[in-house]
Amino acid sequence: MSEKNSEGKGSARERLRAEQERHKAAEKRRRTLRVGAVVVAVLAVGSGVGALVASQQGGGDDAAQSAKPISVGRANAPAKLTVYEDFRCPACGQFENQFSDTIRELEKAGKLKAEYHLVTLIDGNMGGSGSKKAANAAACARDEGKFSEYHDILYLRQPVETEDAYADTKRLISLAKQVKGLDGPAFRECVNSGKHNDWVERSNEDFRNSQHEATPTILLDGKNIYGGRSKPLTSEDLKKKVEAKS
Repeated sequence: MSEKNSEGKGSARERLRAEQERHKAAEKRRRTLRVGAVVVAVLAVGSGVGALVASQQGGGDDAAQSAKPISVGRANAPAKLTVYEDFRCPACGQFENQFSDTIRELEKAGKLKAEYHLVTLIDGNMGGSGSKKAANAAACARDEGKFSEYHDILYLRQPVETEDAYADTKRLISLAKQVKGLDGPAFRECVNSGKHNDWVERSNEDFRNSQHEATPTILLDGKNIYGGRSKPLTSEDLKKKVEAKS
């Protein structure tokens, strides 16, 4: 083989090798572009899925919001009573057993709307679950249109706070028999399943995040009218204060 031919064949091999390298480089660029396009597509789809999930879980945001109180009385009543209380709290029982008749009278007359924020301070301080389960049961009674009657029975029959007797759902259901038309399958299922437990927990968290420190906290149109007063509030005082706003 001549040197010239050897050089020609060598040059051909080099050109072929160079061409192969160019093809490899081109193919690598195409693969990179394809992968990049796939990644962009996946991100776009992922963003769409995320937006869809977010829209379908809007209730999750609601769960993080403040718990709406249970409202009793005419919506546009001239006076509003805000009540923060715990069904295991003895002082709450004293307040309700002293003032509930007057409050119900003013509600029925259309002069007062009461908003109840149910909390679980005693459960937290002493252990147990009676505050939470009683608050859930009260919300179940609200579902049946019997909140006021059942609420008042829970305080009228309130056990000693150290017993945590309201942790027993059988007792809560038994007390419902004292409210006409309340004890039934829907109420029992609601109580036993803890249907409103999330609401109770949020209600308690709202109280913990407020400036209020004890139960009961009783506000009339935002002003504290009970506790820390040199002159104790009476039912007659409450009635006069409410009627003055009518």
